[in-house]
Amino acid sequence: MIEVILEDERWEAVGLAALCEPAEREALAITGRTPEGFEVALMGCDDARIAVLNKDFRGKEAATNVLSWPASETPSMQGNPMGTELGDIAIAFETCQREAKEKGISVQDHVTHLVIHGILHLLGYDHISDQDAEEMEALEIKALAKLGVSNPY
Repeated sequence: MIEVILEDERWEAVGLAALCEPAEREALAITGRTPEGFEVALMGCDDARIAVLNKDFRGKEAATNVLSWPASETPSMQGNPMGTELGDIAIAFETCQREAKEKGISVQDHVTHLVIHGILHLLGYDHISDQDAEEMEALEIKALAKLGVSNPY
């Protein structure tokens, strides 16, 4: 289950809450899980808020599109234990809107991609090495395709 907290009311017009459930479902499905029993909190905020979070948690003084905080340093990569809190995600309105415009895609498609990306991070996936990035991107592309969203890469 994904709980959506809107700190910035502009997210309502984008339909953030409605985008999250299918994105969560597909991100979990492509990794062999079902959404039952998993908990994610997603905050829709603005660039100013995410810049503070980015500075506090990553030491980077800038806004970014999405941040994620796994509930555990070693998430279970197998199975589907009931009641598993995966962690938290924050997504920034202005950055998402700007990036979607630059890419020539809808904000909804871009946000769907970023929610999937954030959930994969909560599950322990990353893109530090080229091999890890390729694996993560392939999973994102597969999940997005199931939702009718084009390959973002």
